[in-house]
Amino acid sequence: MPGQSPCVFCEIVAEQSPARVRYLDEDIIVIVNKLTWVPLMLLVMPKQHMSQLELWSSGLMARLGSVAADMGCMHAPNGFRILSNFGHDGMQSQPHGHLHVIGGTHLGPYA
Repeated sequence: MPGQSPCVFCEIVAEQSPARVRYLDEDIIVIVNKLTWVPLMLLVMPKQHMSQLELWSSGLMARLGSVAADMGCMHAPNGFRILSNFGHDGMQSQPHGHLHVIGGTHLGPYA
C-alpha cells in the first residue's frame, strides 16, 4: 500500500507484530483484541488485506462468519455478539476488514 500507513493487521499476519492468535488457517486469522472493554474481544479477519466492503462481498465472508461463530461458542458459551464496523461514523478504526466477537459478560442492549 504505497503512500499509506502500514496496516497493523497485515503486520500481524506477516508475523512482524505480536498478537495472541486463537485460530489460524490458510485464509483466516483470529487474534485477541488489545482493547479490554468486555472479557472476550476477538478480531476475525482475512489474512489478505481487503476493505470492510470488499470483505462483506467476498466469497470468504461465509467462512469468516462460521469461524467467528465457532470462536464465540467456544469462548463465550452463555452468549456473544459478532459486530462489523463500517467507516468513521461506524467506529471503524482499521482499514483491514474484520469482524469483532465480543462476550464473556451480559452485554445489555448495546455494548
